[in-house]
This record gives sequence, structure tokens and C-alpha cells, in this order.
Amino acid sequence: MSDAKGAASTIAIHSASPGCAGCKTDPDSTIALAFAFQPIVDVKAGVAYAHEALVRGPQGEPAGTVLGKVNAENRYHFDQRCRTTAIAQAAQLGMEGFLSINFMPNAVYRPEACIRSTFEAADKHGFPIERIIFETVEGEDIISRPHLVDIFRAYKRFGFQTAIDDFGAGYSGLTLLADFQPDLIKLDMDLVRGIDTDTVRQRIVRGVLAICRDLGVRVIAEGIETKGERDFFVANDVQLMQGYFFAKPAFAAVPSLSAQSFAL
Repeated sequence: MSDAKGAASTIAIHSASPGCAGCKTDPDSTIALAFAFQPIVDVKAGVAYAHEALVRGPQGEPAGTVLGKVNAENRYHFDQRCRTTAIAQAAQLGMEGFLSINFMPNAVYRPEACIRSTFEAADKHGFPIERIIFETVEGEDIISRPHLVDIFRAYKRFGFQTAIDDFGAGYSGLTLLADFQPDLIKLDMDLVRGIDTDTVRQRIVRGVLAICRDLGVRVIAEGIETKGERDFFVANDVQLMQGYFFAKPAFAAVPSLSAQSFAL
């Protein structure tokens, strides 16, 4: 599939797929949402490689005010609406590069059925599916790792890129990486924080980088806040980074990048 029209053919392939338990639940229309976007930068090229869509309230309220309304009954429809809204806003903003969308694994009952609205949104708004990255929601309570692996494998087959978020924390560890090798992993911020002065973190992260190089997985250093943190990862050949050092999330906008943040 080379563009969003290719996605339409994939919809047709799966249109006969029966629904699932989540599809039959009633949507909760009371959860209003919008998105802020934060760049994932390519420090070598000096540009935004991707933008992560971060859920907000309709007036830019913090994510917690929105996510606190999500429960077992409305999780499926909330997750679906997050995907379609993020795609619509990214297209409206004329976003270039990749769009990284967080998904809730516990809201995906059958990947081939639950992905249809994503294809439809990509087709409607002319956003190529090969420019969409699916990453797991930070802190999501994963009921079943095999189920998460099945979702990731399906998304990869459908033409999306995949990312393991918060690598090194909770479920996002070496066992998950052994079961599935995504396009990208995002190092947990607790590993990144102060790494330029912490020799233990340096040794751990260098080990992870070596593993990822062997597996052909690209690494994103998430939560970069200082020049020292950035410089450590530059020195260790990490090209993709994200954090306040480069840009804070911009509500309903694509943030500008400061040339100074790339000055080595």
C-alpha cells in the first residue's frame, strides 16, 4: 500500500469481518477531546521526524482531565475517536513527516476489525497510512502481553510503523522486545534523566542501544530536557529525540523548532 487509497482497499478486504464485543458497546459522547502535538526530532537532519499526538481537553485541558473519564464501557470508542481525531487534525495542520498515535491495547479486541475506522479516516483526510506510527499509551495496564504482540504484528502487516513506548519501565522491557521487534522504541524518561552524569544509566542505555542496533530497531530518546542529555545521545549515535529541550507540545498546532537546540 503506497498511499491512503491503498488503505481503502484494505478496508474492503476487512469490511466483511464481523464486529466484536467492543464494537457493540454504546459510545460515550461526553468525552470531548483535542490534541497537542510534540515533535520527535532528527538531530542530524535538524528537522521534525514525527509528531506525537497528545490527548487534551477541547480547550487544551491536561490529559488527566480527559483520561480520567475513560472506563471499561467507553474505552473502545474513546480509543477509536482518538485515532480518527488525531489523523483529522494532523491533516488539517498540513503536518509533514510521521504522526505518532498512542493506542490503548486493552481497547483493541480484534486488530483487523478495530483498525477499520483508522483506514477510513486516513482515506478521508488524505493522510498516508505509511506515515502513521502506533505506540502504546504511557502507563497503560496491559492485561495480556501476547495480545499486545498480536496487535503490533497486525499493525505492521497493515503498513503502519510500530513503537514500544517507555522502554525499560513496566511491561515495556526486554521480554516484549524478544517477542516483537518494532520499528522504534522510546527509551523511558527515567533512564534518560540526568544520563550525562550518571554512569549506571549510561551503561544500561549503551547495552540497550547495542541490542537495538543488532535487531534493526531505531531508538528515540524521550524526555530530553538538557543539552547534556542531548549530547550524550548524539555521542552514542542516537538520531531521534523528543523533549522540552527541542519543543513543548503545541495545542492544535505544529510547534516551531529552535535552531539553537540543534547546535552541537
